[in-house]
Amino acid sequence: MTTSTRGAAKTPAVLVLEDGRVFRGRAYGAVGETFGEAVFSTGMTGYQETLTDPSYHRQVVVMTAPHVGNTGVNDEDMESKRIWVSGYVVRDPARVPSSWRSRRTLDEELAAQGVVGISGIDTRALTRHLRERGAMRVGIFSGDAVQDDAALLARVQEAPQMKGANLSAEVATTEPYVVPAIGEKKFTVAAVDLGIKGMTPHRMAERGIEVHVLPATATVEDVYAVNPDGVFFSNGPGDPATADHAVSVMQGVLERSTPLFGICFGNQILGRALGFGTYKLKYGHRGINQPVQDRTTGKVEVTAHNHGFAVDAPLDEVSDTPFGRAEVSHVCLNDNVVEGLQLLDRPAFSVQYHPEAAAGPHDAAYLFDRFVSLMEGQRA
Repeated sequence: MTTSTRGAAKTPAVLVLEDGRVFRGRAYGAVGETFGEAVFSTGMTGYQETLTDPSYHRQVVVMTAPHVGNTGVNDEDMESKRIWVSGYVVRDPARVPSSWRSRRTLDEELAAQGVVGISGIDTRALTRHLRERGAMRVGIFSGDAVQDDAALLARVQEAPQMKGANLSAEVATTEPYVVPAIGEKKFTVAAVDLGIKGMTPHRMAERGIEVHVLPATATVEDVYAVNPDGVFFSNGPGDPATADHAVSVMQGVLERSTPLFGICFGNQILGRALGFGTYKLKYGHRGINQPVQDRTTGKVEVTAHNHGFAVDAPLDEVSDTPFGRAEVSHVCLNDNVVEGLQLLDRPAFSVQYHPEAAAGPHDAAYLFDRFVSLMEGQRA
């Protein structure tokens, strides 16, 4: 990715999909070129949390909400230390942010971090195209990077695909760190960082958990060196079929029957650890308005999602696995995609979505309490 930050607002920009579809607009953020997988997010709010979610590494995010940037950018809502999206696509960016918390405009933040974007295109048409054809490689070009369409298309088609990409180590911490419990410490959790969001250990800390965040390269020995009451596997980017190391570590945790909780990528890792396959969704689930049913209670939740892969497990039967019986605990009501797994003979469960819910909704916060209950039961 090459970028410049000068004169973006009036600079022509071009978006080129790998199937040859072209959209023309104006540069937004940095000027230059970028490549990634084109995906769309249906959230009407929470763009700052989306941008800084490590799970969006190497993805160009198309916002379906037409007006973006209304509340600017603040210093409190970052989910990591930087923006991770490869590119950003909006229809009608806010000219002036309106929020007492705003410190700078979204355009300024994108430019400062070298994120190439495009505005002024028909994002509704682009989203419909991705729904019909599926998520695909894309390039955004502005300024000196613009060439004839055929040359740009050739460059897009040379870019790497998301299927087969092993990306967790590129976004995870390289050194362990500790998030202390808020108030009285009740438990210790080892959290394997596959692309963790900042709010996730905070949600655990609110429940009296001291969280030891470990690199994606952590071994089973590293996990148990912190003497954990429970083990957590985070969200993250890439193809779960490449995550053999994380699968091996999780199997080591399951063998010891330590309480285990996984979210998003962690759900896919649990699926693989139990012997299920994974597959790439046509266009994935992204946004903060996805309906999911918790089959253990019958409750329907509105949930935050960011995943392009899913677990291939039978929806309506209990499966025998090397670690006992397992079942699908949550399912997406839009398309019946597996959204959660639980073991019936060991203290382990996972969900495909984001219960930390930054920037909302908070329907799934109970899952952290469920994790606490597993650790209480194991201690008892």
